[in-house]
Amino acid sequence: MGGRTRTTPGPLCKVTIVALEYVPQPIHTLQQLLPCVKFLCDNMAVSNNIIATVNFIALICSIPIIFTGIWLASKPDNHCIRSLPWPIVFIGVLFLLLALTGFIGAYWNKQGLLALYLFCNAALIVTGIILLILAYIVTHPSGAYSVPGRVYDEYRYMGYSEWLRDHITDPENWGSIKACLAASSVCKKMVWDSYTAPQFFASRISSLQSGCCKPPTVCGYQYVNPITWINPTNPMGDVDCILWNNDPNQLCYNCDSCKAGVLGNLRREWKEANIILIIAVIALICLYLIAFSAYKNTQKTESKK
Repeated sequence: MGGRTRTTPGPLCKVTIVALEYVPQPIHTLQQLLPCVKFLCDNMAVSNNIIATVNFIALICSIPIIFTGIWLASKPDNHCIRSLPWPIVFIGVLFLLLALTGFIGAYWNKQGLLALYLFCNAALIVTGIILLILAYIVTHPSGAYSVPGRVYDEYRYMGYSEWLRDHITDPENWGSIKACLAASSVCKKMVWDSYTAPQFFASRISSLQSGCCKPPTVCGYQYVNPITWINPTNPMGDVDCILWNNDPNQLCYNCDSCKAGVLGNLRREWKEANIILIIAVIALICLYLIAFSAYKNTQKTESKK
């Protein structure tokens, strides 16, 4: 008697619990949220103070997401491609605004704001799941392949998804990306390291450096330094062989291997960004469960007055 009424967990609770139980290994620490979600689903009468506190924490957590996007934008490898970091910043800003709305609505018991918060939260969850699916489809194909006698990989342009090829390295975009790469230090800094041939072949250079700063191995060029290669033994081994130029302003920037290197770098960064998005979606689902409980409590309180 007089105890708190317990409600049966809804479908969203069950889906969240199952999702957390089968979280991929790279983000297995998220399974620590499982007991909390089960508790929330079994005890749905959560006070507005809790949702205000949780959203205040989410408000603080949105700041690292924003700074992650800014950090990615500042990395030299991403200097010439601006399409990756800013969606992460955008997600962080949306997360911040959503948490702020939930905090104000719960702390001052604003039923209208809580309703808006629930609607926006649900929309963001659906959008986030769609983005995760699309990102997986787009970034799953890889053009990377190993080369005998080399530690680094090389890259085939046609190995990447058609969407990436059409939207990132299409002729309209490639001119500006190529000019940016030529003006950057991506290839020049390889010379500063003073590699000998064995050291270079045993190094782990980036996909950009592998695709844009040297000719494909199949061409049989003789190594002079990381951006100077001479006397190809198989100049017809690949279409990029005849496009290679020792001019530091040209190198292999016109090669398909360079486009593949750009896409390889973009694919790697997107996969890292997807981890942030997965964490954000799971956090949004947890916040939605808590907010929905608080919203129901607010409605009950209003109806009793």
